[in-house]
Amino acid sequence: MVLQQVYTIDGRRVNITLAQGLVAGITSAGMPAAAGVPQLHFHHHLVFPGLINSHDHLHFNLFPRLGNRLYPNYVAWGEDIHIHNKATIAAVLAVPKAMRTQWGVYKNLLNGVTTVVHHGESLQVPSPVMDVFTHCHSLHSVQLEKRWRYKLNNPFLPAHPFVIHVGEGTDAGSRQEIDRLMQWNILHRKLIGVHGVAMQPQQARAFAALVWCPDSNEFLLGATAAIDSLKRETAVLFGTDSTVSAHWSIWEHLRMARRTGMLTDAELMRSVWRAPAEVWGLPGKGMLTPGAVADLVVVKMKEGQEPGPDAFFAIEPQDIALVVKDGRIVLFDEALLPQLTWQQAHLQEYSKVFTANTGKYVWGDVPALLTGIRQYYADISFPIDLVS
Repeated sequence: MVLQQVYTIDGRRVNITLAQGLVAGITSAGMPAAAGVPQLHFHHHLVFPGLINSHDHLHFNLFPRLGNRLYPNYVAWGEDIHIHNKATIAAVLAVPKAMRTQWGVYKNLLNGVTTVVHHGESLQVPSPVMDVFTHCHSLHSVQLEKRWRYKLNNPFLPAHPFVIHVGEGTDAGSRQEIDRLMQWNILHRKLIGVHGVAMQPQQARAFAALVWCPDSNEFLLGATAAIDSLKRETAVLFGTDSTVSAHWSIWEHLRMARRTGMLTDAELMRSVWRAPAEVWGLPGKGMLTPGAVADLVVVKMKEGQEPGPDAFFAIEPQDIALVVKDGRIVLFDEALLPQLTWQQAHLQEYSKVFTANTGKYVWGDVPALLTGIRQYYADISFPIDLVS
């Protein structure tokens, strides 16, 4: 398959050839494609690597945002919502976990995410549309994970990184729990912290990376991590968290992060591409070069926009024209349907949904999933529709 006349972030207009799950070649848009190769032609579209979301709880994405005030830390938040939002929590948890998890996968796909790191209990996620990364040990937090010291220092566990919510608060206790974690890392495990709102630069040195979730942080705490100083001491990855504390669209999160000015545009884009690929050990991902894994996103730029960071950070889910996973189309905009004559035999494997009244064909039976969820939770609200 050849993606014809797409723009890269740096403004080059190129043709991209995909073969055997990889980027086989990138040539100038003026070069003709090989005869007989399926092609998709684009006009004013941007192409980039599929996003890597480094923090989500896939089975918690049917929740609306739950919170009744700003909190000093995650423990206070959890205690409050289990008192004041008990009915909503019960309604969502009545939906089978497999269904909740599958929706979490589609939430990410509809935003152009091709790899997501799931945090929490191990889940069976048979998904052809997304890589769900689970090659890590998940600890909830110092305060809420039972026997966390033993789990962290269990010598018989595989040498995967340990991922843990840490410093998720603005009080002294949130900062002190980071010190406790560091002191008890007796076996010098590779630590990847999540949130780090209370983290100090000297503490950041003990972590292989910090996953920044600014949207969730601001909603719960009214503050976020001092990424502008922490980035000098550890790698910065980007995460959404689940919809229980954050907006469903990663693009809203990225715009919020950009407004803080704590990362340059290049650093912020790196936090969803090369940085997580390196930290999680995902060779060939997060880059657009010959030989890279063919996880790609193509979006229609807005009228008057030129290729570059401004166009990238202005993206909305409805702008996504194409998502390719391992060289296979897993999402495409209805406007591409007339070109997909070579894909007609497989169209029954896709289902149509609408984001902001824009039709998208998605691999799998999304309408059946949403209908099934509503059998358990009739009043659930989704950010997509089944009819225009």
